[in-house]
Amino acid sequence: MVQWQGISEFVAVAESESFTGAAKRLTLSTAQVSRQISALEARLSIKLFYRTTRKVSLTQEGEVFYRQCRSVLDDLEAAERGITNLQHTPRGNIKLTAPVTYGEQQVLPLINDFIQDYPDISVSAFLTNQNLDLVEQGYDLAIRIGKLENSSLMAKKLTRRNNYVCASPAYLKQHGTPGSLTDLSGHNCLLGTLDHWCFCHNGAEKNIRVKGNIRYNSGTALVDAALKGIGLVKLPHYYLQQHLETGQLVTVLDKFQQQEEIIWGVYPGNRHLSPKIRLLLDFLADKLA
Repeated sequence: MVQWQGISEFVAVAESESFTGAAKRLTLSTAQVSRQISALEARLSIKLFYRTTRKVSLTQEGEVFYRQCRSVLDDLEAAERGITNLQHTPRGNIKLTAPVTYGEQQVLPLINDFIQDYPDISVSAFLTNQNLDLVEQGYDLAIRIGKLENSSLMAKKLTRRNNYVCASPAYLKQHGTPGSLTDLSGHNCLLGTLDHWCFCHNGAEKNIRVKGNIRYNSGTALVDAALKGIGLVKLPHYYLQQHLETGQLVTVLDKFQQQEEIIWGVYPGNRHLSPKIRLLLDFLADKLA
């Protein structure tokens, strides 16, 4: 089976453009990946990659070989999926990433429900507000919010989220209720990581610079400050819903509410969507709707 040696490593390096990234994806050492590529090039008597200190890229011959190898590996993966489907039980590990708070509050509780329904599937989740490179770091799935910038990813819309400006009745009684965006300059606005709030004004998106005496990178802490009457807060609905329902918080500036943000399930575009990933995406879309 010498002809198969190095193929997986070659495809991983081609797709991640990095020996280190390929090693992480395959859970191998960088040295082992490098040895396999060198042996493959020697066996084929061609140079597959241009190597610099900053980047690894395919040669013209490497491009041709990659397309053929990718097709072969896709066929092998399809054959494995076919065998799995015959067993009628989805199985295997899913490696996913999601934003920290949304992941904690919305995604991971549903993942727990999912693996109760499908006990032969295991899930590894890493929560971060950074957009990780799914291919280089070997992730099967990412939950992302808002506009997608990486066009190489495939995406499924899971749900939407709304953002509200609100305050406690006590704060509004003491400081008044803002009726226009310019009124925000006279209010204590509780800040997160940004120094502006986004609104919809005359059909267009408008960013308003706001200021206040609090800046936290914790939505939960900002909600607590708003409940205690310290100022106005602007957060996604899942932070606020229970407090809006009880009347502890009241929305303001509703006519300027920004457009809903779409929440996506994204996965690498160069891979076939495996049954377990499709199953999880459909499950999340159904439960989050």
